[in-house]
Amino acid sequence: MSKKVEWYHDFIDLKYKPKRNDLKVLFYFQPAKGITKEDAIGRIASESSTGTWTTLFKIPARMKKLMATAYKIEGNFVHVAYPFDLWEKKNEPQLLSGIAGNIFGMKALENLRLIDVSLPHDYIKYFPGPNLGISGLRKYFKIHDRPLTGAVPKPKIGFSAEEHSRIAFETWLGGFDCVKDDENLTSTKFNEFYHRVNLMSKMRDKAEKETGEIKDAFINITGEVEEMKRRAKFLHEHGFKYAMIDVVTCGVSAVQTLRETLGDMGMAIHAHRAMHAAFDRNEKHGITMEFLAKIMKLAGVDQIHS
Repeated sequence: MSKKVEWYHDFIDLKYKPKRNDLKVLFYFQPAKGITKEDAIGRIASESSTGTWTTLFKIPARMKKLMATAYKIEGNFVHVAYPFDLWEKKNEPQLLSGIAGNIFGMKALENLRLIDVSLPHDYIKYFPGPNLGISGLRKYFKIHDRPLTGAVPKPKIGFSAEEHSRIAFETWLGGFDCVKDDENLTSTKFNEFYHRVNLMSKMRDKAEKETGEIKDAFINITGEVEEMKRRAKFLHEHGFKYAMIDVVTCGVSAVQTLRETLGDMGMAIHAHRAMHAAFDRNEKHGITMEFLAKIMKLAGVDQIHS
C-alpha cells in the first residue's frame, strides 16, 4: 500500500522568492483552538491552490509546480504566492473561487481575512479595465480643478419618476455635476426605469441649457444581465455617459460583461458597493473593501463614490 501523503507543511517555504508572474496575496489569520500556526498556514495555501481536505496516496508530479507557497509570516499575517498557471485568463470568478473561496469555511481557522492581492502584469493584461477612468471623466465634464460632485435624492426609494426627475433638476441647478440613484432603486411600478430615464434626460438638457455646464446621472441598471444590457443601451440613446451597477450583488461576471457593452458605447460604470459590509465589516474575517475595489476596477469599474 502506498504511503499516505500529508503535505500541508509542504506549502510553507520561508526561503521562497516569489517569481515575477506569481500572484501574491496577504492574509490575516487566527488558528482554531488546537491548531498550530504552521498547520493553519499550510491549510490556507493548500486549500486555495492544489490541496484537499482528504488523505492522498499518490500525487502527479505536476502538482508540485502548481502549489501555492506561504513565503513570509509576520505575526498573524501571511504572504502567499500562487503560480501563474493556476489561473484562467480573464476569469475573475475563478480567481475569487481560489483565493477567496472555500478557505473561509475551514474548521482549522478561527478567522481569516484577505487583506490585499498583488496581480502580475501577465494576469492584468487580459482585462480591459475602466473604459474612461477618472481622467477620461474629467475630460468629459471639463472639470480638472475640483472633485466631481453628486447627490442622491432621499429617501432612497419611494419617489415617482416625475418626482425623481424634478429633484434631479433642482440638484443639477444647485451646482452638482451628477444625480445618483440609490442601490435598491431599479425599476418599480411607481418609478419605472425607462420612464425615469426619459424624464431625467429632458430635465438634464434643461439644466445644461440653464447652467452652461455638463450634467449627468448615475442611473441604476442593476438586474438580470440581458436586461442590464437593454437598460445600458437605453441610457446611451438618451445621452447619458454613465450606468450605475450594484457591483457586489451583481458579481464580477456581470460587471465584466457590462464593461464590454458599455465600453462599446463609450460609457462609464459607476459602482455602488451595496452588500460589501457582509464581507468587510468584521476586521478579522472576510475580505477588505480595498480588495473589492481592486477587483472591480480590474473588471472595468470607472469610479465608486466615497
